[in-house]
Amino acid sequence: MTKPADRPNSTSRRAALKTLGAAGAAATLPLWARYTHAQSAEPIRIGFQKHATGIGAAYGRWYDRVSQAAVEKINGEGGINGRMIELVIEDDGTDPKRGAEVLEKFANQSNCDIAFGTLFSHVVIGSAPRAGELKLPYFVVSEGHHVASGMLNRWTLQPGITDVKSQVQAMAPFITNTLGKKVTMIYPDYGFGYDHRDNLTPAVEAAGGEVVAQIAIPPTETSFTKYFPQIPRDTEVIYHVMVGPAVLTFVKEMGEFFGPSRPEIFGFIDSLEAVDMSSPGLEFLDGTYFWEGMPRYLQADAPEYVKQYRDAVGIDENGASVSDPKDVSTAAHMFGCWETLHIIKAGMEAANYSSTDDRQALVEAVEAMSDMSAGIEHPQGDKRFNGKTHQVFGPQYISKVEGGRLNVTHVAPIEETLYPDEVDYTTQSF
Repeated sequence: MTKPADRPNSTSRRAALKTLGAAGAAATLPLWARYTHAQSAEPIRIGFQKHATGIGAAYGRWYDRVSQAAVEKINGEGGINGRMIELVIEDDGTDPKRGAEVLEKFANQSNCDIAFGTLFSHVVIGSAPRAGELKLPYFVVSEGHHVASGMLNRWTLQPGITDVKSQVQAMAPFITNTLGKKVTMIYPDYGFGYDHRDNLTPAVEAAGGEVVAQIAIPPTETSFTKYFPQIPRDTEVIYHVMVGPAVLTFVKEMGEFFGPSRPEIFGFIDSLEAVDMSSPGLEFLDGTYFWEGMPRYLQADAPEYVKQYRDAVGIDENGASVSDPKDVSTAAHMFGCWETLHIIKAGMEAANYSSTDDRQALVEAVEAMSDMSAGIEHPQGDKRFNGKTHQVFGPQYISKVEGGRLNVTHVAPIEETLYPDEVDYTTQSF
């Protein structure tokens, strides 16, 4: 079904999109001319596989808002090849079986050109084989290493968000050089968590440290106190990455368990995405560090295009909705939807995409991409896309909690995130 935008309305947001749209159109045809042509053409239908329910619902809500804002911007510039974008939204329940069914509906009932937007790794892994069977380009916004590992297929790409392996590789030297050598990791017991488990240990060892314990917790868990006694006494750093509806409980109970004598803590912001940092019980996090894909809080040195992006998607200086300060965004991940939709636009234009007959040409056009400069289309930073592995690389942010706010203290450049290819999808047949 096609659904209206689930996003905050604001004068600043509308003004930002109007400004961005006008700027983009000025570079090509007059805006009125492109828009008039687009109205006479069939829209490009992008099937958005949304986590509207299930453990990914908080992400799904913000992925939707950002995707709607990006579509509004692109359509305001005249669309893609003179055609408007229409988002066709289906709830996958954050469930792999349902995810595959959603892709089939996109291809066979909704007449979608492509599918897009999936985050949770188990849903991607469960859906990608069906995308391959349907020959449906599947642009995921997941972070999972499953794309670049070679697990999936040529029809599945991740060009708008970096993966766990590159993130962990960039974080490990900071952890061992700044916080401590003996690391205990706490992670969710499913595919995304396994990416952290499998990639952190070699990365920490390469940086001169040691992972002394690995503690897996089901993502649907609601109480965590029984897990903390498993942390070895000689642990110098706790590395945590949790997801699901009880992440706030997890962090609070960790603080209650350790009290003032905690070890150093390094978390992936997944543990607190969509959670207000000033929530009662999180005071103990002051002085700890987090990985962020893109900073939640507006930094003092943020470039103008970052401010434009934030205005367009409707978040304030604290990374919350401009309509409701209690509605905290998933800022570290949702930018991937914005960037991926702009890459889809660039790929379709390069392929001169006109119908589903051009799906293969679209995939090949994206495979040919490489470096992308930071700007309004890529507000998270410069990117380097590897067409062989279907994976993008970009900067990684380390932020410190100071006075209930996340302040960026280190930015790892692209060069520190690269790793050897594990697959060459371009050698596979369509």
